[in-house]
Amino acid sequence: MSAFAFPSPPASPAAEALRAEIRAFLATALAARPPRLRAESWTGVDPDFSRALGARGWIGMTWPRRYGGAERGQLERYVLTEEMLAAGAPVGAHWIADRQSGPAILRYGTEAQKQDILPRIAAGECYFCIGMSEPDTGSDLASVRTRAVRDGDRYIVNGTKVWTSHAQFSHYMILFCRTGAGEDRHAGFSQFIVDLKATPGITIRPILALTGEHHFNEVAFQDAPLPATSLLGREGDGWAQVTGELAFERSGPERFLSSFTLLVELVRALGPAPSPAARIALGRLGARIVVLRRMSRAIAGLLQAGENPALPAAMVKDLGALVEQEIPEIARSLIEAEPDLAATRDFAAVLGYTILHAPSFSLRGGTREILRGIVARGLGLR
Repeated sequence: MSAFAFPSPPASPAAEALRAEIRAFLATALAARPPRLRAESWTGVDPDFSRALGARGWIGMTWPRRYGGAERGQLERYVLTEEMLAAGAPVGAHWIADRQSGPAILRYGTEAQKQDILPRIAAGECYFCIGMSEPDTGSDLASVRTRAVRDGDRYIVNGTKVWTSHAQFSHYMILFCRTGAGEDRHAGFSQFIVDLKATPGITIRPILALTGEHHFNEVAFQDAPLPATSLLGREGDGWAQVTGELAFERSGPERFLSSFTLLVELVRALGPAPSPAARIALGRLGARIVVLRRMSRAIAGLLQAGENPALPAAMVKDLGALVEQEIPEIARSLIEAEPDLAATRDFAAVLGYTILHAPSFSLRGGTREILRGIVARGLGLR
């Protein structure tokens, strides 16, 4: 099969049955949540909401029951994810742990790591952040300089991570760093499960967005001791592990639904009789979202089959960011309204929020240039 194949996922009656249950839950749980807050999409944080999802078995839902999971399929999880994002549910607290940190521990972790951490994630009570990006490295993970040096039954870590979303309240970080060297620039990396609350030598500093929001952080390690038992998988296997994780990070519906609340408010503001230009614009946007959903669901099917669809995931992420960033520009061209976060009109408030955050859509999860380089390599062009 081609590295860029997007095969139709198998039919899943269980997933569609679950959809009705999710919508009924969200209709009540989000009844008082205004569109401006729904626009936060998967960055919205509400620990009580995360715990409520955990109580229903909707976090870690594909995992084995012995680790707190529900043993459902990837396509059922996909339905849950898209319904949550389309409704603007505040899933940010548990998002990274559920999407990629938990699956990484499930695949590479020791039995002790699984038993200790996964049930807490599934309960909506344990949050993770990702320690990948560093100063002066951008999205080139192979150039990271944070290093962990073995010292008896522990590792000593020195270095700095940046753009670390939600590190300020996360319990753990999966740290990607150097533990060795080699001629292959992708060799000598490992991953560790870092207890951010109990490990000395770690300093977390906020990186405030231009909006004043505190999503990002700088996390500095200065002679931070990690027990050898915190190693995730085998030493030196970090590169293969992290590229597998990125398939989870880059392929989901969050890669084309971040502006969805604005699209909903745009349709409402246009009313029942939109202009011909508006109908054309909405039709084109709708068609592109349908195609992206089809591609994204195909990757969910590949994940369910145990494959590592890193290349098609990079394509979905790149194409999805293009659509997400176009939606606010199209909305501005169709309706005369000043974007205003404090506006009482829902459309103006959501437009304001989305415009401010749209530049980040093509940065998070890998820059456009890095993703296109991955695709080019997959096609044999570089």
